[in-house]
Amino acid sequence: MSASQETLIKDFGKPSFWSALTLFDWLWAALVAGGAAYVLYRYGAVMDAYETGILMGVAPLLAGTGWWWKPFRTFALAVAALSLCAVWLYGTQLSNAETNFFLQYLLASQSAVMWMSALFILATLSYFISLFARSDYAGQIASALTWSAAASGLIGLLVRWRESYLIHPDVGHIPVSNLYEVFILFMLITALLYLYYEARYQTRALGAFVMLVISAALAFLLWFTFERAGHEIQPLVPALKSYWMKIHVPANFIGYGAFSLAAMVGIAYLLRARAERVNPQGLFATRLPSLEIMDNLMYKAITLGFGFFTLATVLGALWAAEAWGGYWSWDPKETWALIVLLNNAAWLHFRFTKGWRGAPMAWWAVGGLLVTTFAFMGVNMFLSGLHSYGSL
Repeated sequence: MSASQETLIKDFGKPSFWSALTLFDWLWAALVAGGAAYVLYRYGAVMDAYETGILMGVAPLLAGTGWWWKPFRTFALAVAALSLCAVWLYGTQLSNAETNFFLQYLLASQSAVMWMSALFILATLSYFISLFARSDYAGQIASALTWSAAASGLIGLLVRWRESYLIHPDVGHIPVSNLYEVFILFMLITALLYLYYEARYQTRALGAFVMLVISAALAFLLWFTFERAGHEIQPLVPALKSYWMKIHVPANFIGYGAFSLAAMVGIAYLLRARAERVNPQGLFATRLPSLEIMDNLMYKAITLGFGFFTLATVLGALWAAEAWGGYWSWDPKETWALIVLLNNAAWLHFRFTKGWRGAPMAWWAVGGLLVTTFAFMGVNMFLSGLHSYGSL
């Protein structure tokens, strides 16, 4: 009997995806559908066809994510409940944040982001304690802290969305328009991607490495907040007043987050590879996942990032055609986005066609982080162009 026949026989008795769904899965989907229907009923009159389409696309995406990744449901429900609580406490007065205890210290956007910052710092320390002290308990605490930090950050963004409309309806916008907001988005996406793969591979040993890139982003966020008052909500420049921003920017930052995750896993890979040669019984050789697991994780992260970054590039070109009259203008931001895309396309090409694995690909992933960082930050700092609204 051939291997393919054995696989068919083995898979024949497995339940289909749909038959494997439980009552709770369908309740989750119904809850998401009900929420989308309420939003459409409550705000449909002020939503254009594109915004309605985005809503109709996001709803099944959320439902499917909850089916595929069960912990996401608890996360999403907690974020939704606390965000709606903050919206209710605000009412129609932004000044309520100055007198209401829960808004002032917990749920106002800036308060939630500060909680996110503290929790990410604690999570980073806990992951390092777990790694070096070989403590599974510390690792469990680190995971819980990371979930809590991601929830706090997402609550902060959602509440900030409402706060922008309370300032003035003309100021209101989705909070993905400036460096302050997208740095929070980057940290959330990177953390959630890591948490998914942490559960998928049943290891917390990589948390210390991934949290380093999140901590670096957090350091910039805090500097930008206190030195440049980057947290202040500002009206959008005309070029950003578009429905394209609602899909282009999130897709972009899923790519950034996935590429960053791959790079940090690449560092862990190189450390374990060296440890296996120098000290096979040492910390990195015994605590980190196997080289095969990390190689596979790098591949999956870069594949995910490449898919979303390609989508973001296409969406950006469509947005550019609408805003500036042309799909591509070789603006520095566009040029470096293309460099990031080609760099990761080459990584995947050599893996598929040449079968490259191991340390060379890990070094490439780490080097790719430098390219990605310049495309994300360096262009804003050192170059000018049509995307100069994102400058420091």
